[in-house]
Amino acid sequence: MNFLDNEAIKHTIGNIFEELANALETGTLGVKTRVGVTILGSELGREEILAGAEKAQKENPSLEVVVIGSGVQTNLETIPAEDEKEAHEKMGKMLCSGELNAAVTMHYNFPIGVSTVGRVITPGRGKEMYIAATTGTSATERVSAMVKNAVYGMAAARACGNIKPTVGILNVDGARHVERVLRQLKDNGFPIEFTESARSDGGVVMRGNDLLLGVPDILVTDSLTGNVLMKMLSAFLTGGNYEAIGYGYGPGIGEKYDRIICILSRASGAPVVANAIKYAGELAQGNLLKEADSLLSNAKKAGLNELLGSMENTCNAAKESNTGQEITPPPAKVVTEEIPGIEILELDNAAQLLWKNGIYAATGMGCTGPIVQVAEEDKEKAVQLLKEAKFI
Repeated sequence: MNFLDNEAIKHTIGNIFEELANALETGTLGVKTRVGVTILGSELGREEILAGAEKAQKENPSLEVVVIGSGVQTNLETIPAEDEKEAHEKMGKMLCSGELNAAVTMHYNFPIGVSTVGRVITPGRGKEMYIAATTGTSATERVSAMVKNAVYGMAAARACGNIKPTVGILNVDGARHVERVLRQLKDNGFPIEFTESARSDGGVVMRGNDLLLGVPDILVTDSLTGNVLMKMLSAFLTGGNYEAIGYGYGPGIGEKYDRIICILSRASGAPVVANAIKYAGELAQGNLLKEADSLLSNAKKAGLNELLGSMENTCNAAKESNTGQEITPPPAKVVTEEIPGIEILELDNAAQLLWKNGIYAATGMGCTGPIVQVAEEDKEKAVQLLKEAKFI
């Protein structure tokens, strides 16, 4: 054995004793997960962000919180930065080099194709729920984006230990299209678990009641709506200028996106900052990037790209088929049966399809969204025609 071997052994033994000493002190054995947090740019001041960082460090011994910024005094490791641009540059370099496992920041721009999965505590039952998505965009087309949001929401939940999260779709424009695509993915083998609304008529489309109760583990919506929901659920008790509850707007997730960056609002208070750092640490420890890649790969194997392409083609064909045509409805009947699950933008086309086939139909708005109304004796045939044309 030579001198170098002896030095290597001493170094290894030293590391082991250091980890054991840390384990006795903190109750945690092993290498800590390093999470950076930028403190510049908050509307509440850098001291508020620092308070959250120190709270996160105190409550999560498996983490090592690194402050990126200037103008504060702290025992936490600090990387100096004079403005937000410099802070983001240093944060990015540390993530790329592996010096940080994850980061938390404000006012960060993601590329197209990347959106964030927020995490809230719902007021009805105090239940945690993921909102997919809260900022960024998974795709430039609404329904495609929401479908991918569902996949990314599952990735975040699974990385945090929820192996079979339930999925619900918020009742916004595009929800029924999203449901159709996700159900076809499930039929093709994609491992998605749907929830049921707490309302008596059930279904995977979530109403406001379900949001407050936290019925789904993952609430799928568009990012603009998700952003508003995050702000309301985080700050509804404070008057709006201080976000006090929840885990922030979450990590940016997208195809081939190779880092974990979680977003805070400029109005996020110390409790949310602390939770966001904890969330980032859990995502790193649960290997979010691997989960996202695996789920997206499974979704593609189940026909994701083909289904989204087919959906867009069907919508375009439906619009073109009625262009310039004046269709006379058949004689009116008393309509007592409702057929839900049709997008608002396709409602007139769906009714005209039934008229073409000799079925009188009216349109309306039910408690879960747009409906086509038909007579009882016509419902079975009407449903079949609408399914064949992929309106439901």
